[in-house]
Amino acid sequence: MNQRADAHLEAWKAKQELAERMIPLIGQLYRDHDVVMSVHGRSLVGRSPIDIIRAHSYARKIDEVELPLEDTSAIVEALAQIQPGPVSVDLAILANGFRASGSDDLEGYLRETLAPALDAAPGTGTDVVLYGFGRIGRLLARIIIDHSGSGNGLNLRAVVVRKGAENDLVKRANLLRRDSVHGPFNGTIKVLEEENAILANGVRIQFIYSNDPSTVDYTEYGIENAILVDNTGRWRDADGLGQHLARPGIARVLLTAPGKGDMLNVVFGVNSDKITDAHEIISAASCTTNAITPVLKVLNDRFGVKRGHVETVHSYTNDQNLIDNFHKGDRRGRSAALNMVLTETGAAKAVSKALPEFEGKLTGNAIRVPTPDVSMAVLNLQLEQETTAEEVNALLEQVSLTGALRTQIDYVESPEIVSTDFVGSNRAGVVDGLATIVTGDSAMVYVWYDNEYGYSCQVVRIIEQLAGSHPTHLPALEA
Repeated sequence: MNQRADAHLEAWKAKQELAERMIPLIGQLYRDHDVVMSVHGRSLVGRSPIDIIRAHSYARKIDEVELPLEDTSAIVEALAQIQPGPVSVDLAILANGFRASGSDDLEGYLRETLAPALDAAPGTGTDVVLYGFGRIGRLLARIIIDHSGSGNGLNLRAVVVRKGAENDLVKRANLLRRDSVHGPFNGTIKVLEEENAILANGVRIQFIYSNDPSTVDYTEYGIENAILVDNTGRWRDADGLGQHLARPGIARVLLTAPGKGDMLNVVFGVNSDKITDAHEIISAASCTTNAITPVLKVLNDRFGVKRGHVETVHSYTNDQNLIDNFHKGDRRGRSAALNMVLTETGAAKAVSKALPEFEGKLTGNAIRVPTPDVSMAVLNLQLEQETTAEEVNALLEQVSLTGALRTQIDYVESPEIVSTDFVGSNRAGVVDGLATIVTGDSAMVYVWYDNEYGYSCQVVRIIEQLAGSHPTHLPALEA
């Protein structure tokens, strides 16, 4: 018994040693060359040895066995020798591809597979301005700072807010530093009160106090051709958001809410290919639309969807009252912490803005519940052909690993998993495989999503695309 325990401990220590050796190489390639490494879609940049081991532990049906760290460690060491240009690589896909190739020349395989990235030039950096600094704004700040890499990608230059108090800057910094849901900021934050700025992990962020977009000249702060992200939801049409675009230093505007009128509503990975240089103002849709649209696209492409209903069980948000009080919206005036609150949602109908083939096919409602974060969408669908739960799950799991939408869709099978387990999930939605129900052509699919962090990751992916700094995936993802 002791020998068996010792063997397990030695195997664990060997994994730790490999993971520890990988960390400086992963960091150097990211900082100097914008090489983003992941395993099964889980980023390894800035992660601990335990995080790296955990990423390898997802023994999926596609692999049948746990991915050996020996394989991925060898790939990381070879990449450190090759020093490719900006690229996003999934070490699991590379390891499986190399094994399937039958070759014994790892460096040669990597050079051939990553050929488009070998001579890729680094970006020049793009300025980003956050207009508003609420729940989504602060998470966007965390993610962009964490993605700063070589400085040739997104550069968070400024935050525009209304001044709320004399010690406003200190309060804003503390809200960025500590979060009751998402935990502490990963790094250090210093307040530069005389400069109205904060320093977060070496990133200097100028705070601009303004009650009106028309009062700000961003070029006065050295900001040029910036992407402005409006997190306030105050304006949702092109005319209102055009106030930002008219200001010196702003080149494009992204709204973190559903846009009105003819504005392009983007769900990254689904219709982000529709973005052109002519789109100066676009919307990132809503958290729920981002969670369900990728899953609906996959199911529609394979089985066809005749019609459906989406019921969203959604955590309460800041637009509800903590205790009963007047609210202009129906039911939202009742205590969010004490009630389930039935309300309407436009997320189901908004799917057709990203997937026109769903026009008129979906209805939806939402139930706000007394949890601070993580929501669930229940997709009740009538398909165009009969299938089984096993077939639906196999398809969605496969997509979560190697499909073109694997950064949007995750898949889990656990009889004990609950909502808090998805706090910090960077996917738009996570399919709960054990909850899938299929009877003939009728399917019920349950999708968890971190309506704050997962959505914010989708927003950042759009910002990266607008900036031309979204890393190319190699090997190319399956359609």
